Amino acid sequence: MIGGHDLGRRGPAATAALVAVGAAMPSSASAHGLVQRANLPLPEWLFGWAAVVVLVLSFVTLAVLWQQPRLERDRWRPLPGFLGRALGSRPLELAAGALGVALLALVIVAGLAGTQNALSNLAPTFIMIVFWVGMAFVSALFGDVFRAVNPWRALGRATGWALQSRRRDGDAPRHRAYPERLGRWPAAIALLVFTWIELVSGWSEQPRTLAIAAATYTVLTLAAQAVYGVETWSTRGEAFSVYFGLFARIAPVETRDRVVGVRPVLGGLPRLDFLPGTITFVAVMIGTVTFDGLSQGRVWSQIRGPLDDAFAAIGPSAATAQKLSATLGMIVCVALVAGFYALGSRYAHRFAPALSAERLRRGFVHSLVPIALVYVAAHYLTFLLFEGQGITYLLSDPLGRGWDLFGTASSAVDYGLISQNQAWYAQVACVVAGHVAALMLAHDRALTLYAQGRAAARSQYAMLVIMIGFTTLALWLLAQAGTA
Repeated sequence: MIGGHDLGRRGPAATAALVAVGAAMPSSASAHGLVQRANLPLPEWLFGWAAVVVLVLSFVTLAVLWQQPRLERDRWRPLPGFLGRALGSRPLELAAGALGVALLALVIVAGLAGTQNALSNLAPTFIMIVFWVGMAFVSALFGDVFRAVNPWRALGRATGWALQSRRRDGDAPRHRAYPERLGRWPAAIALLVFTWIELVSGWSEQPRTLAIAAATYTVLTLAAQAVYGVETWSTRGEAFSVYFGLFARIAPVETRDRVVGVRPVLGGLPRLDFLPGTITFVAVMIGTVTFDGLSQGRVWSQIRGPLDDAFAAIGPSAATAQKLSATLGMIVCVALVAGFYALGSRYAHRFAPALSAERLRRGFVHSLVPIALVYVAAHYLTFLLFEGQGITYLLSDPLGRGWDLFGTASSAVDYGLISQNQAWYAQVACVVAGHVAALMLAHDRALTLYAQGRAAARSQYAMLVIMIGFTTLALWLLAQAGTA
């Protein structure tokens, strides 16, 4: 365990690991990134009612005062002077890519050659905290930073340049056309497999396993890039590029044609291109975090016992039965999120039948991305703030050999950085703000789809119910933390 929490929550190695290891499932981890709360001045149910009131008031305010689309309009503008071009320049992009490749290599070397104590090895902390959780926040604040530092994109482009230089005709290698029906399905499936490893497999404390999985994922990604092209696979099939790219659409920063510019916050989401698998990908984003929170509470502990017994009766060992129960629970959570959204789209069609339920389902999926972000923030913010501090001493001694490369090996984790109550307030604020943002996006899209403001408002009755449902669920999951 890393400071009492599970480092095996998420990481870039995970997608390939299931393919590489298959049914070899070690003991699952049980800790999480939620913080325990105590001595709240108000009961937790009151926070829930206050959140619902805020959402209803926001809905009414939008219906009355927001009569014209604002976020749907493209209002990007470059940074002034030379700054925008400098930040988006090729040399800076090459340097960022080289840094990403170097960090990937360091993580693999640390996992393979370093100590296998997860507390003292760089690989688990960097992959599970700095990369997975930290990059989500960086993307939402500063745009698609991961595209620049993406080690797989950098390696794929370098490989392409090398192959092109060896060809006598000087032409770039030819790639197969990416099947449109695949859309974002490869990324959605990869993310689901990865979260199974994150939440069920328990590989968080095995640096060597993480390193092998990272190397395997690198090979599989480069192979897919060789078939379909680096940029095509990065934007559609590579799970982490798609994941961080969706969060980057929230940010007020965007790069176009190697020029960095600014736009309104949330301004990138309305221009999300709908591809097959997009709804499933977003459902996986929300549903897996939902299961992570659910698995820490009393309700899941009551459900899991009979499930474990039922699976064990079939023949598997107790450990395998537990993993089968967790797998089923995770899949059900993802399915419930997707089903809840589909049901809301169907009822939105009844309120305003001018558009089909399928058109509404596709048209409003971008409004769920802020919800996915605040679920991450609510569940893993304290994880990042506390456990993430370990990177300061691990960078000085990445292999756990007693080094002190940067003079920070003796650094300690400050658990007084934020109090339990402050963490709870921050979590609630994130949840409410994210769902209000989702309402704004949905209302803005409705104004574009419907000619009249009244029809747009009516179409959003179901969306309001969806947002209240997701808000209530998020706050209930936070209240459930540690009650098992």
